Amino acid sequence: MSASKRTPARQGAPSSDNGPRHAGGQAGGQGPCPACGAHGQDDCGHDHAALAAQASGIYLFSPSSAVADPQALERARKRLAQLGFRNAVDRTALAVHQRFAGTDAQRLAAFGRAVKQKHPIVMATRGGYGLGRLLPQLDWRALADSGKRFVGLSDFTAFNLALLARTGTVSYSGPTACTDFGAARLDPLTPDLFAETLRGELEVLSFESPDSDPVDCRGVLWGGNLAMVASLLGTPYLPKVRGGILFLEDVGEHPYRIERMLAQLWQAGVLGRQKAILLGRFTGYRLAPHDRGYDMPAVLQWLRQTVKVPVVTGLPYGHVPTKATLPVGARVGLATEDGMAYLVLQEHDH
Repeated sequence: MSASKRTPARQGAPSSDNGPRHAGGQAGGQGPCPACGAHGQDDCGHDHAALAAQASGIYLFSPSSAVADPQALERARKRLAQLGFRNAVDRTALAVHQRFAGTDAQRLAAFGRAVKQKHPIVMATRGGYGLGRLLPQLDWRALADSGKRFVGLSDFTAFNLALLARTGTVSYSGPTACTDFGAARLDPLTPDLFAETLRGELEVLSFESPDSDPVDCRGVLWGGNLAMVASLLGTPYLPKVRGGILFLEDVGEHPYRIERMLAQLWQAGVLGRQKAILLGRFTGYRLAPHDRGYDMPAVLQWLRQTVKVPVVTGLPYGHVPTKATLPVGARVGLATEDGMAYLVLQEHDH
């Protein structure tokens, strides 16, 4: 993936502001086919109108914490419909048991209904906590064989990685219904990134990354919330990815805790096996006077000095309004050049 072949990324590169840009397929039926990946849709033989219709249904369920604001779920439904996604809500999506969206049995049953219903996309209403309790009881083969495309963030990382570890199936780390589509103000870019990724239209995600290490590589994209990744160490639910591109984010964790979890992954041999470490946003923490300047830049300096793997920063992903939708388990490309980073989700010969 040399620099001279990244034409789509260059077309999507930002010119002045700090927001990410994306490059989708070409117009006139020449974009990549979402079914087979063929770049020339006119020649691949698939009914692309039918495929687009099949990709337009979303089933909303709550596998982790309870939904705090039912109105947010209603806003999410309306906005998803406006975006072209028909949607339905699981019957226990608003259930409450302690801090959870229902009992463990109720949330397990919601997975069973999700794989049997007609909509091809299954989206979590929110993150929080609770999926780790369910991992040993989920039917991973049934989930993979269902063909559903699962989407979530934060606590949903446990599901994304477990599905990859147990079956090799790709799922998505991205927006959740209530937190993103149900927010008081909807970010203008997140819905487009979500829709284009799920419809197979997004080829390259480019974003400003002025302090990144030089890198030009391909590998399996995997990761998610750092705390959840670290929590899966030593379990059968952490994928054994070698030569991958590990993406990470977190919220509410002080930089020393971020460093401690990164050190755990490093000492367990996980970080050293990757081709690149791709960092999203680390937000929602508060420094103390005795930190004396110790902040995320110090963590990055330690990471670079300790782990001899390229580090790329600035990924629009995490507990922030603007977030990309990332295919966990897919083979992608990553390159940096002139203060920009390019995540190639679909690579084609133009």
